[in-house]
Amino acid sequence: MDPVRTNDEHNRVISVSQGGLYRCLGKRGNPVYYTYSSDSVTIEITSVLTVSPSWLSPGASVTLSCEVEHPSAGWRFYWYQAVPDLSGTSYSYELLPGSINGTEQDSFIIHGQSQTAGFTCRAGRGDPEYSTNYSEPTFVWSGGQFPSSLTVNPDTVQHFVSASVSLSCGLNSMKWRVSRFPDNGSLLHCSGWGTMSGSICNVNWMWYGNVVYWCESGSAFSNAVNITGQYNHGIILVSPAHPVTEGDSVTLGCRLTTQNVLSNVLFYKDDKLIQNDSRGEMSISAVSKSDEGFYKCQHSGKESPQSWMAVKRSSSENSSFPALLITGLVCGVLLIILLLLLCCCKQSKGEKFFRSIQNHRCIMITLDKLK
Repeated sequence: MDPVRTNDEHNRVISVSQGGLYRCLGKRGNPVYYTYSSDSVTIEITSVLTVSPSWLSPGASVTLSCEVEHPSAGWRFYWYQAVPDLSGTSYSYELLPGSINGTEQDSFIIHGQSQTAGFTCRAGRGDPEYSTNYSEPTFVWSGGQFPSSLTVNPDTVQHFVSASVSLSCGLNSMKWRVSRFPDNGSLLHCSGWGTMSGSICNVNWMWYGNVVYWCESGSAFSNAVNITGQYNHGIILVSPAHPVTEGDSVTLGCRLTTQNVLSNVLFYKDDKLIQNDSRGEMSISAVSKSDEGFYKCQHSGKESPQSWMAVKRSSSENSSFPALLITGLVCGVLLIILLLLLCCCKQSKGEKFFRSIQNHRCIMITLDKLK
């Protein structure tokens, strides 16, 4: 262990920018008298990863930013994707393409990310290189539908904390686990707050506040669902936990712990009052993209949390796009072929006409000579 020297005899404080094992001793007098060495202290330089945005939209780019606890010149940054390790509760890390030799910049952009994923980073410098610990995994989430999709039963975006809820990964397999990440907490898997049975996580007590849930396998992540837990003395908005398809009907309600509220409920969208009458529900007969937004309800002075209702394109619309694209391409190719044939025909007729004129002139010249 190399000694670290300081001239700050008054405060006897030093600042370090590299992790390692540190200890100190004192001296005085002439000849010098040394104290015993202190106990050793391990200093670990940590890195913290942030992602933006947290929720993905189609074709979005994701920016990863790695912050080192003691920033200074000379750091190189390495970027990793988190791969779930189902034998425990941790992750292994795989270097992202373009990150093998590290980057001088403390940010890294991923283009075209479409699925839920976890990332981490670390920093290194010096020769031989000293590296920080890996950052805690940070996630980007997608609410789309994937081969394994997390479903919520009962299918509502808000639940009372005392509710029993089942979170299913959609496949009858033991090789999936359910994870959650609360706004004010840390990453936990189902084994820490529920009971995992096959691919289903059964929960008897919901976390208060906004919590993101998703499924993990050894090589993939599912869609993510944001669920809000509410205390039992409040009210909750009854709204689908998953995106609603354009053209479908949807009914929003308001609920107490004991029953649905049947009358005199106020409904808000993006903090604007949209229904104020004696009804206890709000129905949308044909959902469109304009209906997407944050909804909440009020009744007798109580207000539910607000939750996002997402709207997705219908499957027929999605499937019709490739057909329209292929039809357009075929029509374009046929049009080009027809234009080429037309040009060839015109050119051929022109050549015949020119030859006819030339032959006629030859005949006329011959007749003149005969005369």
